[in-house]
Amino acid sequence: MGVPHPQAVGLRAGAEALGLALTESQLESLLGYLDWIAKWNRVYNLTALRDPDEMLTHHLLDSLAVVRSLQAHLQHRCLARPRLLDVGSGAGLPGVVLAITCPELEVSCVDTVAKKALFIQQVAAALRLPNLQGIHARVESLTQVFDVITSRAFASLADFTQWSAGALAARGVWLAMKGKQPVDEMRALPAGVEVFHVEPLAVPGLGAERCLVWMRRSGLDAEVLPGFVGVLRQA
Repeated sequence: MGVPHPQAVGLRAGAEALGLALTESQLESLLGYLDWIAKWNRVYNLTALRDPDEMLTHHLLDSLAVVRSLQAHLQHRCLARPRLLDVGSGAGLPGVVLAITCPELEVSCVDTVAKKALFIQQVAAALRLPNLQGIHARVESLTQVFDVITSRAFASLADFTQWSAGALAARGVWLAMKGKQPVDEMRALPAGVEVFHVEPLAVPGLGAERCLVWMRRSGLDAEVLPGFVGVLRQA
């Protein structure tokens, strides 16, 4: 038997605390992804964190905290092959994590830094994730549309939604991962964008506030609200 991965126990415990029933293959892929970040960090500045245990909590578990809610949304929408765009993805957080844990998703990670988009392509090939691709571009230039657009520590809510509005499907949603509830940012949203749910996130081992801000175009019918919020609260 090989030597267990140093972060294997922590990842498994964290996933269980988040209520995620991940397969052994998914756990191995997540650990492999962590190793790829550490490897590239020796040459390129993908992330500021270097300590493996901190990378586990602040990167993997932080991204895993949104999985159940996203899965509830996808199940509620009954989309055949949903498409997700991760904006300003950097090292692929949360995009790569979502591609691993939600194989039904087609995940695109867009970044203006070529090396970071190349990193995503390398991870997709190494971990055999056919549902993952890296895109080197500005989000405003994309011509495809996506059912879900995510960001994590990327920009203000106003900039995030404005820059990516052209890539959002008619009934798509924005998911912004934030620290403390961004009350001022929510008040400053552009016309035509509304917050319909703010969800507190509890990240195992991370003693800091986290939340997930759900947004959509204003004036849509109740397809996702209030029924979808009820699904979220049960997730």
